[in-house]
Amino acid sequence: MNSKKIPWVMVVLVLNSFWSFSQTNYTLSGTIRDNNNGETLYGASIFLAGTTIGTTTNEYGFYSITAPEGIYELNVSYMGFTDVKIKVNLHADVKKDIEIEQLSTELNEVIVTAEEPEKALLRKPEMSVLKMNIGTVKKMPVVLGEVDILKSLQLLPGVTNNGEGTGGFHVRGGAQDQNLVLLDEAIIYNTSHMFGFFSVFNADAIKDLKLYKGGIPARFGGRVSSVLDIRQKDGNNKNFALTGGIGAISSRLTAEGPMFKNKGSFLVAGRRSYLDLFLKAAGEENSVMFYDLNLKTNYSINPNNRIYLSGYFGRDAFEIGQSFASSYGNASGNLRWNHIFNDKLFSNLSAIVSRYDYDLDLDFEEFEWMSSINNYNLKYDFKYYLNDGFTLGFGASSLLYEFDPGQIKPTSETSAINPLALDKKRALESAVYVNAEHKLSNRLTAQYGLRLSGFSRLGGQPISIYQNNQPVVYNSDLEIYERGEVIDETTYKKSDVITSFRNLEPRASLAYLINDNSSLKAGFSRTAQYIHLLSNTSSVTPLDVWTPSGPFIKPQLSNQYALGYFYDFKDKKYSLEVEGYFKTVANRIDYIDGSDLIGQNTIETEILNGEMRAYGLELLLRKNTGNFTGWLAYTWSKSEQRTLGDTAGGPGIANGNWYPTFFDRTHDISISGAYRLNDHWSFGTNLVYQTGRPVTYPNGQYSYEGVSIASYASRNSDRLPAYHRLDASITYTPKKSLNKRFKGEWVLSIYNLYHRKNAASISFGQNFETGANEATRTAIFGILPSITYNFKF
Repeated sequence: MNSKKIPWVMVVLVLNSFWSFSQTNYTLSGTIRDNNNGETLYGASIFLAGTTIGTTTNEYGFYSITAPEGIYELNVSYMGFTDVKIKVNLHADVKKDIEIEQLSTELNEVIVTAEEPEKALLRKPEMSVLKMNIGTVKKMPVVLGEVDILKSLQLLPGVTNNGEGTGGFHVRGGAQDQNLVLLDEAIIYNTSHMFGFFSVFNADAIKDLKLYKGGIPARFGGRVSSVLDIRQKDGNNKNFALTGGIGAISSRLTAEGPMFKNKGSFLVAGRRSYLDLFLKAAGEENSVMFYDLNLKTNYSINPNNRIYLSGYFGRDAFEIGQSFASSYGNASGNLRWNHIFNDKLFSNLSAIVSRYDYDLDLDFEEFEWMSSINNYNLKYDFKYYLNDGFTLGFGASSLLYEFDPGQIKPTSETSAINPLALDKKRALESAVYVNAEHKLSNRLTAQYGLRLSGFSRLGGQPISIYQNNQPVVYNSDLEIYERGEVIDETTYKKSDVITSFRNLEPRASLAYLINDNSSLKAGFSRTAQYIHLLSNTSSVTPLDVWTPSGPFIKPQLSNQYALGYFYDFKDKKYSLEVEGYFKTVANRIDYIDGSDLIGQNTIETEILNGEMRAYGLELLLRKNTGNFTGWLAYTWSKSEQRTLGDTAGGPGIANGNWYPTFFDRTHDISISGAYRLNDHWSFGTNLVYQTGRPVTYPNGQYSYEGVSIASYASRNSDRLPAYHRLDASITYTPKKSLNKRFKGEWVLSIYNLYHRKNAASISFGQNFETGANEATRTAIFGILPSITYNFKF
């Protein structure tokens, strides 16, 4: 019976194809920009009224739509900007660049949280994605008056920190090293200033940011938890402009303007703290400071070719008297070439260099320790707008890593420290990918892709050979894990490949439009991560060391499944997003009890390979328009790890049972709101509650030869007290001066309004006077008021 139906199916397909090709179709393409400063707009919605034909702009503001011949009304929308409606006569291919106006002329222009109007967000198969505009970030109460992108993201569902004053962030139960952080496509390894008090991203230099918590597009790879894609401003190509702020801890200044007879523009943004100057003026020997510098320029060779050059340089420095000094920092550069082949094919070629390094000087130990990681990345991305309803992205990349785990040098001739240079490591990570966004029907849209990644651990250093091929062995008499016995060593030339890995990484998501106000979405992504952060602390520190996969450390492999419901109501004033997810990670390393990572050449003797799993439910309720905007975010989640003894023998960690990770937070609630009273006064508030993070407490003690020794409970079986705080801010904008270009505002922020002493850690010790055991809570912040003056000219 089925065989009789096949010819009819073929006839229908042929007739449908004939009808599609028999129509005369033309393409409308161009770039969408802000008419105030010439910045391209990423994610602007373009559609033809009365049809289902439409698209959104790419990262460089480019769009392309194809439609049958005819006269249309072209609608352009971008949240925070005036809608534009233009008549277009498609009797031939048309190139049309469009500039749109901002709705507000305030200092911080955009205060709403949604990005895409109408049904664009509901219809788009993209899910598990957070997009935040800089105007929203600037309205939030902050620590010591410093606007912070990362702390703003932590107020959204699925994203959290690992305690007050800690660096890094965690996404859906993942570790901080499982996040790929990109600034103009360059990898940033340490995202924090002052050990996590501030982030390295100067909000005045940032145009937009997008966090992929799941459903990561195939063009991204190298991490198994998330991708944070941050784009710097291109620079004002209309007028020279200055933006800045003077705060209690730091000040910043950004200059931008046109270049090359308005064929290009530049941006220079600097920020520096001055706590070190205050300390020195007060006669203190201690010092702490940070600075960062953002640079960018671009030049339009012709309408189809534009080049960009951007860079970032940031550094922190600490001194404690004459005995301790440390500095660390990121540096990156990116040379990009945008090329439009025709009205359907867009490309971007990037050559990227990035570096992270740190320096530790211990005068009392008379030694200096230096370490770094360098990246050299070449990538070529294409986007082909085949027709209405089908867009194809494809490309290739190659990334060379150079790991320098450290060099220890004595700082005096009397030092007892011997010089030590840990083995440098090199690796090459390459990938090709293809990704499609496909409108299957008026209600069903799919995004699917495949990434083929490869990783080669390159030679140039010796590799230890262990007895029975076991770098870690279990001592059943002492019931502890110990280092394996080295029986030989193999030295590889630089041209050798020590080991290599290959992985297929499929990605897929679907969006089904239930009606004009709601949709269902589902997604799956498989990702591979070939480098690992070595840290047995609960948060990022400058001394953390990255290492590549190799003979004893396998790549992390993750599978994530997600299902979501999205609903707009009250004429788009409100929106509701509910998502559930389940994620597994294979080959997640953990550290044996008593592991020593400092100055360690054979790191495989300190770790065991395990697995992770994370699952949860996220809810985001937003009010998008009006004088009051904001959101309620709630996350229920579990993040667990299991590490068996495997070939090393023994029970593994926590007797081979699942145990909470350091970054497991069962409940995470954030309420954020901004209220604009009038042209002069506006207010903001954040309320945060989180389950305390897991810790390991002692559960007893015993005496051995007069020494009191603590015994500990199973790993991460206890928790710190719950974390909560309330922040508030007041912004006053004075009456506009006669010079209409100059705008200023005063911002009073109060962090931790009710002075909650949240526990950063709890330590246990013995009171030598009473002999009693005591627990000591360490809190970093109490109430912190600050005042900042922001200006724009």
